[in-house]
Parts: sequence; structure tokens; C-alpha cells
Amino acid sequence: MLSFTLLYKNAFLIFSNDHHRSKGEKGMFKKFLSFVVVSVFGFQTVFPPNLSAQTLAQLNLPQAGTMISTSNAFAPLMLRGITIDPKNPLQMDFIVNTGDTSLQGLLLEKEALQLARYFLAALTTPETELWVNLSPNEPERIIPKTLGETEMGRDMLAQDYVLKQLTSSLMFPESELGKKFWDKVYSDVQVRFGSVDIPVETFNKVWIVPKKAKVYEHNGSAFVVESKLKVMLEEDYLSQQTVGAGSKPALTQGRVTNPPLQNGTVQDIIRQIILPAIEEEVNHGEHFAKLRQIFNALILSAWYKQNLRNTLLSQIYVDQGKTDGVDVDDKTIAQKIYNEYLQAFQKGAYDMIR
Repeated sequence: MLSFTLLYKNAFLIFSNDHHRSKGEKGMFKKFLSFVVVSVFGFQTVFPPNLSAQTLAQLNLPQAGTMISTSNAFAPLMLRGITIDPKNPLQMDFIVNTGDTSLQGLLLEKEALQLARYFLAALTTPETELWVNLSPNEPERIIPKTLGETEMGRDMLAQDYVLKQLTSSLMFPESELGKKFWDKVYSDVQVRFGSVDIPVETFNKVWIVPKKAKVYEHNGSAFVVESKLKVMLEEDYLSQQTVGAGSKPALTQGRVTNPPLQNGTVQDIIRQIILPAIEEEVNHGEHFAKLRQIFNALILSAWYKQNLRNTLLSQIYVDQGKTDGVDVDDKTIAQKIYNEYLQAFQKGAYDMIR
């Protein structure tokens, strides 16, 4: 399940201003000036007709019962900053970095507007509704209504699905990482319990949570200068939330199966071997480029909500659940993704017989 309430509550969102910026930040600011600036004037341009509605097939989800491997490092088109005109709060300049892409012209503008829609969806969605949840036991809690009507919500669900498939795939016993994992499991269990008869019946949830988000402010503009996501086990995340009770979980990922009697041993090995590989993929891999795009949009929306609460846009749009222009054409897409997930969950990423 994906929730970014942590951005607001546990100091993950750090602001710096012009008076305290370092030399490195000055250099980064200069680099931002060379990035493409997408100007948006008023709501008519902010909310253009969505001509690129995606079907389930176009989301390119891994087929149920198939494994996926880690991907190459990839820097997608990324929303890096926003400038608000103090005289016209409905005018925004979105600053994007083209990354490793070669996007130009109309295609660049189209993809940049997608990032702007992520930002606007994050603005209008209440903090408590910024989550998705693919779980076989909770068909009634897939996604909140407002978020479920947006492209951002659709893409968050799709990323949740991909990450579940990756988590299972990384534990394939005949892969390099999977062999290392299971060899370590059997070795440690043999030492501790004198047996390697491990009934694989239960599973742990692996969650993604915000690790760090830093925003640099300069002359009415805000730039994301650092953003990173953390991958952790469910029990570790929940233990951190005992102080801040009431926070919702973050992105939970898939079946990490392990034996009920040797939970502690297996969980330690998951932390050592599996989670670092997932975290590397989440923060740098091509599979999760959209997740990183969404995270940056959420960071900037959090900055906006905290610093521009009294603007006209805040009064009429922020946390109001107004999804026109950032919504999906297919209102059943969330259920379709969930149905695809159920098939994948039932089949598993692989069959192993020895």
C-alpha cells in the first residue's frame, strides 16, 4: 500500500532557502535554469483533454506467472521544480529535467504535462487518501475513491503490481540472488534448529516509504534537490510508527514467503539480501521510473500545501478531490489491475519442483 503521509509528519520533507544554500546547491540551481520550462496558464491549460488514455494492456504489466529481473539504471523525465506567479496563483511554471530521455518538441510537452497532472492530482487528493493497496485479503481497500479516479492513482497501482512481481522473482532459487538467499536461509536454519525442513506457508509484506525529500527555495520557486525511497519489512515500518500512531502504511510489496517457525531468521536474511536489491531498483531502475516521477510530484505538492495555504488555488482546489482533467477515462482500471494482481498472486512468479 502506498501512502506519503510521512512527508508531512516525520520531517522527511526538508526545506532550504537562498540564504542557507551551499555551493553545490548554487550549481544545481544554475543547472535547473537550462532545463525545459513548461508554462501552464490557468486551468484551461492545466487540465487539457487527456488524449492518451491507457488500457490495461498499454500499462505493460508483467503477465501473471512470469518473472522479471532487475532493470538498468534509468533517469526518466522528472519534475524538478515549480514557480508560482505571486500575481496570478493560477499560473505555474513546471521545470523538468529530461534525464536519459531524448524527448523533444510535442512529445516532450506531452510527457511533461503528464508530470504536471501528477502534481495536480497530488494537490487535490487529501493526504489521508494518498495510498494504494493490492492485497488478496482486502478487495474492498484497493484505492481511495478520489485517487482511484486519477492517472496518478492508476500508475501507483501499476507500480505496486510490478514491485510485487519483482519481489517474488528475486527469490527464485536458481537466480544468483535467490540462490544466495536460500543458501543462507537453509544454512542458518540448520545451525539454529538442526533441520532444513522449512514449510513455506506465510509471507511478509515489503513496504516502500519516503526516506528523504529535500526542497530548495529560491525567489518564489521550489526545486527538488534530493529524493529517495526506502524499502523495509512491514514489522520494521510498524515499529517506527508507534510514536506517530495513526499514520497509514506505505507501499507494500508482494509475497516474501518464509517459514512461520523460523520467522526471525528468514526476516534477517531478507533484510540483508533481498531488500537492498529492491531498494536499488526502486530508486534507480527503469521498472520504477514512474514511481520516482510520482514521488517528486508529491514532494512538490507537499511543499505547496505547506507554504501556499492562503492562495486562491489552495482554497478552491487543494484537498478538494476535484479530479477533472487529471482523471482516467476508464473508471474500472483499478479493478482491472487488481484482478490481474489476483491472477499473479495465485500463480506465483515461478514454480519450483525438486
